[in-house]
Amino acid sequence: MLNDNNDLGAALFKTWTEEQRSAEIEKLVQGFRNGVPVGILCKMAETIAGSKKKAKKYLAQFMTEDERKAIIAAETGAMGPIVKSLLS
Repeated sequence: MLNDNNDLGAALFKTWTEEQRSAEIEKLVQGFRNGVPVGILCKMAETIAGSKKKAKKYLAQFMTEDERKAIIAAETGAMGPIVKSLLS
């Protein structure tokens, strides 16, 4: 889907420490709370974290369970399965 020139910074994120990844995902969550679309939150969190499992861990760390449940309930479009997989 994405070629080497369009990897959303994945190559750079691989060089980051876990602390840098954590800080960036925390900023991304704040951006979401200020209007960044949920699809961008999910895709960028996964890209920054390096895996779906790590992204899920970071998102759980920076978002309350109630907040995550509300987002899942509100997402009825094509992003629903992706949102649910990262926020549940």
